[in-house]
Amino acid sequence: MVSDQARAVHGGAMLIDGHNDLPWKLRERGTLSFEKLDIAQPQPELHTDIPRLRQGGVKAQFWSVFVPASTRHDGRALATTLEQIALVKAMMVRYPDVFELAGTVDDVERISKSGKIASLIGVEGGHSIENSLAVLRQLYAEGARYMTLTHSDTLDWADSATDEERHGGLTPFGEEVVREMNRLGMLVDLSHVSVPTMKHALRISRAPVIFSHSSARALADHPRNVPDDVLKLTAANGGVVMVNFYPGFIVASAAERGKRAIGVRRELEKKFGRDNEKIRAEMRRWALENPIDAGSVHLVLDHIDHIVRVAGVDHVGLGSDFDGIEAVPRQLEDVSTYPKITQGLLDRGYSEADIRKILGGNVLRAMRGAEQTAHQMAAEKPKNSPESK
Repeated sequence: MVSDQARAVHGGAMLIDGHNDLPWKLRERGTLSFEKLDIAQPQPELHTDIPRLRQGGVKAQFWSVFVPASTRHDGRALATTLEQIALVKAMMVRYPDVFELAGTVDDVERISKSGKIASLIGVEGGHSIENSLAVLRQLYAEGARYMTLTHSDTLDWADSATDEERHGGLTPFGEEVVREMNRLGMLVDLSHVSVPTMKHALRISRAPVIFSHSSARALADHPRNVPDDVLKLTAANGGVVMVNFYPGFIVASAAERGKRAIGVRRELEKKFGRDNEKIRAEMRRWALENPIDAGSVHLVLDHIDHIVRVAGVDHVGLGSDFDGIEAVPRQLEDVSTYPKITQGLLDRGYSEADIRKILGGNVLRAMRGAEQTAHQMAAEKPKNSPESK
């Protein structure tokens, strides 16, 4: 039950979700067109549609333009990412009264005040830049405002949380990627990376970082989650950990299942190579044989509480991973359910001011910090320029 007080607090807050995989979900369903799948109508097979976004009070959404890490092997990573960006932009055109693309904090605030949902683009995995800073700049120019440094696979320049660690964090080129993201004003996203990569990026980044969809490792020991020492470093950096709703990252027993699933998938990759259809089919069979404990909204609140205790209330947000996860917690079944989080925070004694921070204020502050860092770096003289001597 959501009280009138919770609805009032929720409606007055800037609710920003850090990660929604609707663009890839549409692609999986065989369409790159909103003419064939109209999200203005209820879509019960999805977590996301316009009526439920409105019901959930979403003011701004980072849409993931995820493409599988396997695309780096066939030279399709960038091309497929650009197709996904085009799909997000097509959503703006198809529903101009609902969505508008945002590139800055000022855009987000202006668009949300107009009654539309401010839409931001997040690249999920550094494989999309194909080892090129020029491509990174291209993706920024296309509208991307964060990039997750890795996805499931370790790259030539950064270690993933769910693959072999080869570099001990970032390579020198990986450091250049972080610096270039700072220069552009693009948020460095540390979801999916190994702990050494998290710490390395936090040492290098001059701007606040985000974890767009990760939870607390102390409560659910999965490599995708953030350990307490990194939570403290994130606070010192001014960054934000946006809590993921996936049961595998919030339920302790489901996290153990998730670690087993990583091993199963790696064995299937050895067996089937790059035959993704066979791998997916086998993983679906494994999942049916190993059901997940879904947990509930109360566990998401537990992760928020833990991050607040360790890092502070200024360093936590929400990153649902809706439409990118095969299971959801009870009471958080889709994008209409965010007010239940607000109710839960009120029930746990959070002030209205702190709730506004958690729902979106913190990530807006981090975004503005990234913008300010970019302005500062643009104003600095190169060390070897005549003016600096």
